Amino acid sequence: MKKSEAIRSFEQRLGYEFSNLSLLVEALTHSSIASDFRKDNQRLEFLGDRVLGLVMAEALLEIDQTAPEGTLAPRFNALVRKETCAEVARQIELGGVLKIGRSEMLSGGRRKDALLGDGMEAVIAAIYKDGGFEIAKTIIIKLWGDRIKNVKVDARDAKTMLQEWAQARGQNPPNYEVISRSGPDHAPDFLVKVILASGETSEAMAGSKRQAEQMAAKALLQKIGEVIH
Repeated sequence: MKKSEAIRSFEQRLGYEFSNLSLLVEALTHSSIASDFRKDNQRLEFLGDRVLGLVMAEALLEIDQTAPEGTLAPRFNALVRKETCAEVARQIELGGVLKIGRSEMLSGGRRKDALLGDGMEAVIAAIYKDGGFEIAKTIIIKLWGDRIKNVKVDARDAKTMLQEWAQARGQNPPNYEVISRSGPDHAPDFLVKVILASGETSEAMAGSKRQAEQMAAKALLQKIGEVIH
């Protein structure tokens, strides 16, 4: 299989040259364009998530050798969550080489956190299978860079922060409702509303229910005056 100029350029940005190019092709193939003759990246995404998790767990233990599990866990979650993976994917312009279907392309799939995050995890798995764990670890540490040492001491996600805010005021946990689901099955958009027992609400739309819930929680935190970055 001959490498295109776009793939060669991507490998340079990634910092890794594949021996088995088919692994990279699989990692870049979204389910919206997969077929009987072309594997999608979902299985690699599953593996890459685990490889990334192990690398980040080790890195956090090395950086802070006294932090308890309760401090490490939110930092870990901040480093491996889909949004952070998508940030790294944008950094290396992964969206430009993703293989996606026409409908996904028309709906802005190359810019979606869900697709970029999944693609980044799949690429990590492809590197792991092609070059082994130590090489994958080196590439991940390089790509995540200062995010690892600069991850906030308070790295709780928006849903956790909103729940703790409610509980501190004697309220029941926030309630999340899916208001609507639109778009094709392989690229849905979820509109989610979050409601506090005290009546405050906020809505957000995203390509996954989880992401929409996080965005709605963040918007509500800002509405009630809680600072979140």
